[in-house]
Amino acid sequence: EKLLDWFQELTMFDPSVELVQDNPCLTEFITSVLALPKPSPSILSFTLQLAGILAASENRFQHLQQEQLLVRLFGGDGPLNSAEWEDASVRSGWVKGVHSMMHHQPALHFLCNGGGIDVIFTLQGDPSLFVASAASQLLVHMLTLSVESETTKPLSTKDRDWPACAQMIIKHIEDSLQSGSASRIEQSLKLLTSLFGSCRAAWTEVLWLGIAKQIESFFMEETVQAPHMLANLLLNMARSPVFCDTEGGFWALVTSALERLTPVQAGPLVVGILKLYKCPQDVRIQALTVLLQPMDCILRAASQPLEYAGVLDESVSDPITVESLLSSKSSCASLLCQTLAHLEELLSLTHLPVDLPYPSLLHSLTTILQFCNGFLSPASPLGSKISRILINCFRVQRSALDVLAALSERKGCDVLTGGLFDVLLAYLESPNTSPTVLKKTFQATSKWLVRLQELSCSNSQWQQTRKILEDIFLVLQKRLCSPCWEVRDSSLEFLTVLIKCLRDQDEFRQSLLSSEVPRLTESLLDDPESYVRASAVTAVGHLAFITCFATESPVVGNQYHKENTVAKLQEILSTDPEGFPRRAVIRIFTKWLRQGCTGQLKDTEQFVSRVIQTVEQDLDWEVRLGGLELVSVFSSQTVCQLGLPEHPYAPVPSAVTSSIQEKELLQIFCQAKLFSFLFRSLCDCDKPVGQRACDILLGLRSDFYPVYTPRDSQETGDSPAGHSIAWLQRTLRQGSLAQNFPTDGVNGVDFEDPETMMLALGTIDLEELHDELNKSSDHVEKSPQSLLQDILATMGTIEENEADCY
Repeated sequence: EKLLDWFQELTMFDPSVELVQDNPCLTEFITSVLALPKPSPSILSFTLQLAGILAASENRFQHLQQEQLLVRLFGGDGPLNSAEWEDASVRSGWVKGVHSMMHHQPALHFLCNGGGIDVIFTLQGDPSLFVASAASQLLVHMLTLSVESETTKPLSTKDRDWPACAQMIIKHIEDSLQSGSASRIEQSLKLLTSLFGSCRAAWTEVLWLGIAKQIESFFMEETVQAPHMLANLLLNMARSPVFCDTEGGFWALVTSALERLTPVQAGPLVVGILKLYKCPQDVRIQALTVLLQPMDCILRAASQPLEYAGVLDESVSDPITVESLLSSKSSCASLLCQTLAHLEELLSLTHLPVDLPYPSLLHSLTTILQFCNGFLSPASPLGSKISRILINCFRVQRSALDVLAALSERKGCDVLTGGLFDVLLAYLESPNTSPTVLKKTFQATSKWLVRLQELSCSNSQWQQTRKILEDIFLVLQKRLCSPCWEVRDSSLEFLTVLIKCLRDQDEFRQSLLSSEVPRLTESLLDDPESYVRASAVTAVGHLAFITCFATESPVVGNQYHKENTVAKLQEILSTDPEGFPRRAVIRIFTKWLRQGCTGQLKDTEQFVSRVIQTVEQDLDWEVRLGGLELVSVFSSQTVCQLGLPEHPYAPVPSAVTSSIQEKELLQIFCQAKLFSFLFRSLCDCDKPVGQRACDILLGLRSDFYPVYTPRDSQETGDSPAGHSIAWLQRTLRQGSLAQNFPTDGVNGVDFEDPETMMLALGTIDLEELHDELNKSSDHVEKSPQSLLQDILATMGTIEENEADCY
């Protein structure tokens, strides 16, 4: 495969015949393979593909023709009639080879006149799906090439106006569609779907006019054949500008398809139409009706007599089909899941070409969720059937909750919020709610709480908001104590999301702090499950914005509480046996630092110093990488605080001011042991750590040397600092192979000496290190030398080394 890709690129750059003439080894190789009595299928497949790549140029094609190589490979005397043809890899190589050469008319005529096109027709039904798909794509390519390279005037539906090769393919399509054979019909439908999906030329409409009646007849049959393929065909046509702008029979056929196909069969066509901007309004309305029929049926089945209007403005013309599907145990869940998936897909679009009835949809979703947990006892016979089928149906619950979460972001869902939260709370409280469904419920609840907060601000519904929050925190207290670790984990994630979104709201803070949730959250820092401990760390970290770092914190003993929290997280960072909690700690510390929550500069310096001394000993490279991110934030903030001119409008600081600030900055960085951590990280055995450290050092150098000119190491003189910097440079060039990183001793580097570190930043070639760290292994693994070594490795014991070569 690598070698074929290489030849493909080579022939693109050099289309001349000299490529073959100047390299006779290529034709010799093909000849030698053809001379073998029983060539290996993989070698034969490779040869077919290689020949196709070489024949992609018309000049090279003619040369290979003169050598009689193409006839022996792709003609009737080649592998077609040999035992090797039974191997799917040979058939695949033949199709790929033909596809590669199909870039000019001589190749087209060679295949059509030599009977090769009949082989492709046969391969459409190949038992290997890969071969069959490749054959179909090849026919599309050949039809397009034939029409676009061999016609000089607009085409008509008369056969004599089509080029010869195109006529053969079109006749094959027509014969297959009229054959009555399900497999042949499906093959032609796949071909047409691919053609209309890839080709937007006007001649495709001429082709369509010749087969439209036959396609239309399929929808008139009592049982529609290949319904999903027909739906995909119409959808690809609807996306094409050739058909979407027409007012004629095409859209009438789409309307007929929407009427004749079942909701399950029509689903992909419906959602595709609803995404189109160029679509007749009546077709869009009909597609929307088909999509919403199940939701409408659910709503109407929920009560008897009808208490609410359905989803649709008018009752559907023939609801019997949908009702029968929803009342059947084998189809009810599948239909609802497909409908809900399509609704979620539409709701994910930024601009939706169609208006959905959001309030009715919201009511329908809550009804489905009530059916699923048994909280609704409908009086209608259909509702009773649906209720029995959907009880504890996790698939439908998950899908409905996903759509419910998506609806929270749409305007027009301002009603029924009370009933909505009743349903969500019922799921949060119920012991029958599975952990997966509970997680989805948490996600939907958090989004609707944010939505409710927006509504409360505008409608003064503070009392309702406070009551809902109190109920949710009562449930959350129980869930945080669940024996199931997945439930505890999801509960902590839910709490974190709520704090992120609502921490600035007084009602939220009061409800949270008056509950047991903060205490229970902190207790889960010692949970036996590492995933839960990691989620607890994240939740406690965000909780600290309210309990520790708030301007006017309502917590008594705030300073003591803050020190305890920091100490506990530092303990986890240094002692937790699992990586997940430690990674969570370093992320939280970095977030605190970004938000300016670690106190004055001196406190921040000590905090960062303690953290990075712990992190640099950590065996988890993601923790070390997180430590570098902490250093990056700290250094940027410190430079911003101390590295600016005294006067905010001064274009350049004075030399005295700059010198003082420079020394102060270096002193802070050295005392925090930043340079020791950064230079050690350059030799880290995990490349991402070294790359990030190098980026940070380059940033620091630009702060201290705004106009940098490389300094020769000899300029540092014979001072001890100069010797140590030279040694450091040599050690850094060894990278992760460095055995003893310099720390102290005769040649040791004093990373806490500002002058030495200033010298190091000005002397060490960080660009060279940056290039080495960012150099991919591809320069070795994908080189011609490596490729030749792979090929040579197959000599002698082919079976043993074949996979390695691939």
